[in-house]
Amino acid sequence: MPENANNNSRRGFITKVAKGVVGASLLPNIITAADRKRNLESLSRANEKYSANDQIQIALIGAGGMGTADTNTAITVPGAKLIAACDLYDGRLADAKKKWGNDIFTTRDYREILERKDVDAVIIATPDFWHKDISVAAMNKGKSVYCEKPMVHDISEGPAVVEAQQKNSKVVYQVGSQGMSSLGNEKARQLLKDGAIGKLNYAEGFWARMSPFGAWQYPIPADASTKTVDWTTYLKNAPKRDFDPLRFFRWRNYRDYGTGVSGDLFVHLFSSLHFVTGSIGPEKVMATGGLRYWKDGREVPDVMLGMFDYPETEVHPAFNLSLRVNFVDGTGGTNYLRMVGSEGSMTVEWDKVTLYRNKTYAATDDPLLQSKKDVDHGKQYVYDRKEMLPPDKLEYVAEEGYKGAHFDHFYNLFNAMRTGGKVSEDALFGYRAAAPALLCNDSYFNNRIIQWDPKALKSINK
Repeated sequence: MPENANNNSRRGFITKVAKGVVGASLLPNIITAADRKRNLESLSRANEKYSANDQIQIALIGAGGMGTADTNTAITVPGAKLIAACDLYDGRLADAKKKWGNDIFTTRDYREILERKDVDAVIIATPDFWHKDISVAAMNKGKSVYCEKPMVHDISEGPAVVEAQQKNSKVVYQVGSQGMSSLGNEKARQLLKDGAIGKLNYAEGFWARMSPFGAWQYPIPADASTKTVDWTTYLKNAPKRDFDPLRFFRWRNYRDYGTGVSGDLFVHLFSSLHFVTGSIGPEKVMATGGLRYWKDGREVPDVMLGMFDYPETEVHPAFNLSLRVNFVDGTGGTNYLRMVGSEGSMTVEWDKVTLYRNKTYAATDDPLLQSKKDVDHGKQYVYDRKEMLPPDKLEYVAEEGYKGAHFDHFYNLFNAMRTGGKVSEDALFGYRAAAPALLCNDSYFNNRIIQWDPKALKSINK
């Protein structure tokens, strides 16, 4: 049986806390020098200066809501400048010039972006079914890439993206699950390795939304038509049909273009879980759910539940994972990743990690406990001195001024481009996060359990 890192005893972790070695970092607003150096390095990044020769020039491909948010964050990283934008809807191109300046180059054809010698990197924020083709084309043109999650629309597309990155070794490829670069994930990985929750046995993730926009009811522009939208290009890799603005502007609702709640939200949770545990993926995938509320013509469920078996590896024990998404949630919209171990649990957020210590107890009808009580009726002359114990709940909170995971994810991309370094979510990592999310759709729509080989990255269903 493999010996894995999670076999570290939480008792050792608690001993360090009690002795004060890391105890100070477990209390709000008290940060040790070691913690600051290890986990808060990103907080000083805004002060870095770059010369004109170091400037990274970026282009946006897909100027919708996520693309706009990505770009607004990317250009706040020192040394990054937007010089071009591409979209198939004219209104977004006009808005791009209003947002980022009349001097930026705009086009409907992403290939014109890739031909430009002055573009160093592209942000790909198109509908999912375009991710693979543009990613491969961009890397083959020597462009570094920030591609929104999920990296691919179908698991069969993953190898092409991985191969393109391997072939173009000088480019940097980052998948846009922003939590991968967060302080919360980094701290959680360290805590799990240190044995803070004992041996991992179960994890769960939850992502809830309760607004029309959060449930993909995106606004439809009044001028949407075949004159303002390049519908023919949009459908190049999809079944042909008459112009339908819903399928263009609310593309996440349709299987030909999007990947449903699993591809939009589960993939974030897979990315974080794999980063924290070092896992490469589950071996069994099963999903259920339904279209419970948003019966607006969409083809994908608004409630989905997924269950996954992770096998034991050299870096983690066998454990189970459950994920759920609810688009009509009564809690006000929440998300979290919770990891449960033999000695405690931790809830992981992008800017906070909360540790919970397991409570010790004994059943009142335990015969061994009763026998001990019977013995204790006699006189006692030995003083059983108690130990100092850590609190049941410990919180790590990002320092005030933390710019957030979104900023850090772009910072890591641009830094890797300058130094020839690595990013936290390259094509292979992105594929391994996308695969189980996409397999949820296969399980749901085909009503079957999926057997998956996370090493070979292939389905083994007979």
